[in-house]
Amino acid sequence: MSKQVILVTGASSGFGAMTARALATAGHIAYAGIRATEDRNAKAVADAAAFATEHNVDLRSIELDVANDASVEAGIAKVITDTGRLDVILHNAGHMSFGPAEAFTPEQFAELYDINVLSTQRVNRAALPHMRSQGKGLVVWISSSSTRGGTPPYLSPYFAAKAAMDSLAVSYAAELSRWGIESSIVVPGAFTKGTNHFAHSGAPSDRARAAEYNDGPYKGVPEKALQGLAALEPTDADPASVAAAVVDIVNKPFGTRPFRIHIDPSQDGAEIVNGVADRVRAEMFRNIGLADLLKPVDNTRAKIAAGNRAETEQKPK
Repeated sequence: MSKQVILVTGASSGFGAMTARALATAGHIAYAGIRATEDRNAKAVADAAAFATEHNVDLRSIELDVANDASVEAGIAKVITDTGRLDVILHNAGHMSFGPAEAFTPEQFAELYDINVLSTQRVNRAALPHMRSQGKGLVVWISSSSTRGGTPPYLSPYFAAKAAMDSLAVSYAAELSRWGIESSIVVPGAFTKGTNHFAHSGAPSDRARAAEYNDGPYKGVPEKALQGLAALEPTDADPASVAAAVVDIVNKPFGTRPFRIHIDPSQDGAEIVNGVADRVRAEMFRNIGLADLLKPVDNTRAKIAAGNRAETEQKPK
């Protein structure tokens, strides 16, 4: 296993913090992308530093607000300056909301879309030129089983945003493969314990409209939805399994990493639907003569071969 330089977005807590720690423990250089490192999330930075010291691993916190172009560009530039390269991007940053769809304002939908989708575009535009120049890299996307699995009510802004991010990940995969950049989509299920997703979820700003649902014919639905999700989750469901899956992907040899994996203890059906969708995608690429885009090109071997040819040609005959 070679040591990788990895940037994890949204790493102040939840899946992001767990995964950054797991990657560092596995022997990689893990950058935990965190916003407001000097105030709001200063404790998260201190906790990461304490973990790094206690376990003698290379875990580095970095200021990275995925909703701000300048912050993203500066953060990635620092990684490149520090290490000279960037091998893996982990798109984890995101936010959840809970409430009847109608009670969220368009501005709230746009904010969720920005955090969960546009953030990945900011990071990609800043980081991918470096990866393409390297001729090798890996982009890991933390998706959600809600994009194609069971979709309980009152989570629509989040579900819509994660579906858009998943779709973007699929498109990027084909557009990066010839550059030698692999893509893996990790699909967690509804982990209701052990992360801050549900505990810190946003609420509709139109409280009057929300009350019409909560006190009307949909009275009791929010509680039933949350209780039902929690009941579906096995007692031994561990969100750290998502971090472990990412570490396994990163540690795999080039060309063997999975396009998509599911970590869904509740088995809400996403794996079945995604299996069909991904198969149809592959068939389409074969039908239009672009099947090679389904697998990354090993540009490292191509460069070595080209170098060997050049060396042979320069030798006196």
